[in-house]
Amino acid sequence: MSVVGRLRGKDVMTNDQSSNQRDSDPNQYSKEATARSAKEESVPPRKEKESFLQRVLNGVERVGNKVPHPIVIFVLLIVGVILLSHLVYLMGTSVTYDRINPDTHQVEQVTTTARSLLTKDGIRTMYSGVVQNFMNFNAVGVIIVAMLGVGVAEAAGLISALIRKLVVIAPAKALTYILVFIGILSSVAADAGYLVLIPLAAAAFLSVGRHPLAGLAASFAAVAAVFSVNILVKPLDGILVGITNDAIHLLNPSLSIDLLANFWFSVASVLMLTVVVSLITDKFIEPRLGPYRGGVHAVESKGVTAEESRGLKYAFWGTVILLAVFALLTLPSGAPLRNPETGALIGDSPFMNGLIVAIALLFLVAGAAYGIGAKTMKGTVDVVKAMEKAIVGLAGLIVLLFVISQFLAYFTYSNLATLAAVKMGDALETAGLGALPLVIGFVVVVGALDLIMTGAIPKWAIFAPVFVPLLMRLNVAPEAVLAAYRVADSPMNAITPLNAYFALIVSFAAKYQKDAGVGTVVALMLPCVVVVFVIWTLMLAAWQMLGLPWGL
Repeated sequence: MSVVGRLRGKDVMTNDQSSNQRDSDPNQYSKEATARSAKEESVPPRKEKESFLQRVLNGVERVGNKVPHPIVIFVLLIVGVILLSHLVYLMGTSVTYDRINPDTHQVEQVTTTARSLLTKDGIRTMYSGVVQNFMNFNAVGVIIVAMLGVGVAEAAGLISALIRKLVVIAPAKALTYILVFIGILSSVAADAGYLVLIPLAAAAFLSVGRHPLAGLAASFAAVAAVFSVNILVKPLDGILVGITNDAIHLLNPSLSIDLLANFWFSVASVLMLTVVVSLITDKFIEPRLGPYRGGVHAVESKGVTAEESRGLKYAFWGTVILLAVFALLTLPSGAPLRNPETGALIGDSPFMNGLIVAIALLFLVAGAAYGIGAKTMKGTVDVVKAMEKAIVGLAGLIVLLFVISQFLAYFTYSNLATLAAVKMGDALETAGLGALPLVIGFVVVVGALDLIMTGAIPKWAIFAPVFVPLLMRLNVAPEAVLAAYRVADSPMNAITPLNAYFALIVSFAAKYQKDAGVGTVVALMLPCVVVVFVIWTLMLAAWQMLGLPWGL
């Protein structure tokens, strides 16, 4: 399960050859060993010189992995938030700003003050809210529900069979591009990419003899760092466009944008970033990792057996039947999973709000059907045991998520993130920059804030009423402002530990590298995050300067 240092392939080959020689002719081996020893004494060993960037990333990894266990880190962060909240509270810090209420779509003037966690109210909140904080942490339920289905598919052998099929069908050079492209598109299914695609990508890389952490990095970058754009309409788009229109109406009540306002920019971003992330993975991240020497065995990429082929057929027909059921529940007018008021299927609808349930059922039905067809499962007892095993495997992660949920609840209660957002926004607004520098400054500020305030909707609810009208007065289209927010809000998701799924990614990495920690993942993702952030921002600036259409 662990990775054996960073051994050079040449050293490993030499050791294997020496072992064979020892077994076949001990005397010959002794002579060669003596000669080699003399040669090594006379010639100093050559050490490949690391580049400055490699030294920096290795340093980040070493420092990051020397920090305590993630649970201890978040306990210390809780202590820090408690003390900082009281300090800011004693300073009497407050901000007044206009905010759009996402529920009523009305502009509200809000005054937010620092709240201390060491006052009587703060102590009561911490003590009485422990259970509710954990229950309100959406990531916990999402992970458990998804893994009930994924666990069945994995135990039945469906996932390994699909990986072999993918490896056989997909050209070797295109594997990274295919996984990155699918990862970017997975945002239409909300958080499913974190739970399903990232571990699959790591296993797919391993199956073709590539480093699994490179596959993990490529898919994590696609799912997290490019989360805000897609070639399909997704639930988040409706909310962001709604908040944007409310901000537009502050200046021009007759002007509105629609769901496809950023369509062309999003399509171009998806295509460009697919190439960028794939190239970074293939040309930098994977060479830095070197050959994989861990203890996890690859899924063999040979064709499937007759039983597995029958299992795949069963899985196919099981999937078809499930999709037919969902078609009846979604496609007809007035179907129960459509929005009961508007009749919409995409956006705010029961189907999209519960999409993770559909994904879990898809893996559950397909996995169980595969298991019956391939004879890897004998009945419902095996299905239930697979679910139990999947949940047992989440035990350590659930404990960590419990601590994270408390930290996020205390951080939200203190209002520290809102105070920082408004102060940074005010500073940027009064900086007196021109239109394009202001747009770029806006991207930088939102990107920095995303490290501590990861939610896309709360940030946009604060920034939209300020920057949409401000930039409109400078002849910047509201579509451009929304596009800038999409650019700013995504890349940092791949390196901030406050991402609800960051701990899950660390656990995925630890499966292939026993000593992997926070530093391993941050160092792995940092090159991709920096390059994506810079290139995407330059693309945004070029799009604005060339006057290209943002959407349909």
